[in-house]
Amino acid sequence: MITFLLSIIILVAAYFIYGKYVERLFGADSKRDVPANTMADGVDYRPLPTWKVYIIQFLNIAGLGPIFGAVMGAAYGPMAFLWIVFGCIFMGAVHDYLSGMLSIRNGGKNLNSLIELFLGRDVSILMTIVLAWLLLAVGVSFVSGPAGLMGNLTGWSVHIWFGVIFLYYIIATLLPIDKIIGKIYPFMGAALIFMALSVGIAMVIKGAAGGVSMIELTPETMHNFKSNPSLYPLFPMLFVVISCGAISGFHATQSPLMARCIKNEAHGRRVFFGAMITEGIVACAAAAMAYFNGPDGLNVAMNGSMNPADIVTAICNTWLGKVGAVIAIIGVVVCPITSGDTAFRSLRLIVAERFNISQKRIAKRILVSLPIFAVGYLLCKLDFQIIWTYVGIGNQCLAAITLWTISTYLAKAGKPHWITSIPATLLTFVCISYFIVAPNPNGGLQLDYTAGIVSGAADAIVIFALFSYHFRKSCKSLQ
Repeated sequence: MITFLLSIIILVAAYFIYGKYVERLFGADSKRDVPANTMADGVDYRPLPTWKVYIIQFLNIAGLGPIFGAVMGAAYGPMAFLWIVFGCIFMGAVHDYLSGMLSIRNGGKNLNSLIELFLGRDVSILMTIVLAWLLLAVGVSFVSGPAGLMGNLTGWSVHIWFGVIFLYYIIATLLPIDKIIGKIYPFMGAALIFMALSVGIAMVIKGAAGGVSMIELTPETMHNFKSNPSLYPLFPMLFVVISCGAISGFHATQSPLMARCIKNEAHGRRVFFGAMITEGIVACAAAAMAYFNGPDGLNVAMNGSMNPADIVTAICNTWLGKVGAVIAIIGVVVCPITSGDTAFRSLRLIVAERFNISQKRIAKRILVSLPIFAVGYLLCKLDFQIIWTYVGIGNQCLAAITLWTISTYLAKAGKPHWITSIPATLLTFVCISYFIVAPNPNGGLQLDYTAGIVSGAADAIVIFALFSYHFRKSCKSLQ
């Protein structure tokens, strides 16, 4: 109980303390005009109320990450709290805020264009391919997954729900952002926040009454609880399993959507930093550990017949009574849908920006979207389970590239780049080590663990040293 409550307090405090520091460092200017006004097109560039932009940003970046990722991460034990809390504050929130603000400062540009601006065209072309793959993977997975769940819940054919969700994605991708997303997201966001609060409060009440066992983070519990820990080591596996609740590159693909709708630079901290802190709070709800009386019980359940969706449903039904089933549907169906639609929308904008195709006219939006949805439809027919295993590490690789992009901006602007270059180095360490030591089905080579960790650390340190040397040398040449 103490670990859980302290984690929430630290996250909230960080929004006001570290969030303000990062905001001042960037130099948010309330008097500076924003793309929503200067480039208004009534479709993607459209000023929206700040509270609505915050809700949309939160749902865009949430998906199933803070729910399913937190469930799978909880299997590693209370060490997950450290990664969620400090990863969210010093990595995820900074990553989301600065990528969003850089987009605002550069006309609402997408991530691939920001990468080109600061890391060069060659890197940008490669990352455009990576972004297209990641967004397609997210969008497609968030069609088939919710369709299967809705089919089980309603008894309707999965194919019917598949068609309904896919049709919704097409409409939401093509219409102006305030027509569908701007109208229904506030209700979905309220439902998600209600679900998280309800589960959190129920957990605290049951914990205080002794109804559930809430394991604390102590020196004795600071180890890997995951079944078969030699195959799934705490580092780097935990840092990839829990992505959205700590840091996720997918978020940087979503921030430009809201960078085109925000009405004032001074609202950036509320929208970008605030949405990420909110996601960290949702991820901290260690309900899965509490429900099964500790990570050992959770591992037994996950090694049996229960998947994360089953676990979330069981918790809601048991703890929240008659409304549990409805809330479970919101958690495991609505969340992915609100990320799937914006994944396709982001991809439309990335393709349009790359080929300089105006999106003001519906005909041009259809022209760009048709090939995207055609490929997406074909991918939906494939067994996507194996492909999805690469999305987690793809997320973190993208986050690392985004952090290096932001670090380059800060260094060129003469600002302290360490707030992102150090997190970028850590995440580079995670990604390289993961590729070497992770089990093959999870996208790794499963080689010697010690060699993998040493190699990952050495490579990350060399990259950081080269980055620092380059900009130190550049600064001296300007003096």
